[in-house]
Amino acid sequence: MDAQTLVDERGELWLALAPLWLEREPREADYARMVEVITRHDISLTELEWIFRLELAPVLSRSQMSVAGEWRKFDDLQLMRRLVAHNLRLKGWRRKTWALFSGLTTMMTRHRFNELIERVAVARGETD
Repeated sequence: MDAQTLVDERGELWLALAPLWLEREPREADYARMVEVITRHDISLTELEWIFRLELAPVLSRSQMSVAGEWRKFDDLQLMRRLVAHNLRLKGWRRKTWALFSGLTTMMTRHRFNELIERVAVARGETD
């Protein structure tokens, strides 16, 4: 897959999910946008989990672990470049390695992602 195809297929979703890694809790508006984008892209919860773990967490967790002010300098274009570069290399042993360590890279945002999953399930009417 080439860079433009990645941006076309995943760009909007990646940018919508990025607030999960901010130093503050996502606002209601952030969650609403995430749910809306996920619903529009018709992504299953399983696929969303793997996007979170393999496509986003390896890139965004680095920013979360760095100096708190970095997010103020973080722009969408820079984020998209880093995500595309990571995902173009995400094959073979790299995919397996990130899958193995994904528990560590998602640990600090897991509670936010779980909240998002609940909201997506409610929006889809998949609750008990």
